[in-house]
Amino acid sequence: MIATLAITIIIESVVAAAFAIWRQKPLKKLLFSSICANLFTQSLLWITLILFPRQYLVTLIIVEVSIWGIEAVFFYLLRFNRLNLREAFLLSLAMNLCSFGIGWLLPV
Repeated sequence: MIATLAITIIIESVVAAAFAIWRQKPLKKLLFSSICANLFTQSLLWITLILFPRQYLVTLIIVEVSIWGIEAVFFYLLRFNRLNLREAFLLSLAMNLCSFGIGWLLPV
């Protein structure tokens, strides 16, 4: 679990940094928000997968979609990120698609 958390944080931090530079948003604040969000949402993911191991793929998809929404709202509510709701959902989607896609291919 720690290895996947570290990989997720690295991947999503790269995406958040690229987004911050592209959209001229506060880099350090977005990175901080991303790490905090991931500590919560990765815990939620692992707890849910442990509770429902027989329905792994369905559970994974439902929780990943939920994480996208949770993180987007979190980014939006932290006003120091200077994200509107659309930007928050776009950032969260990009971060989660990248980490999910790369994570799906890694033998962790």
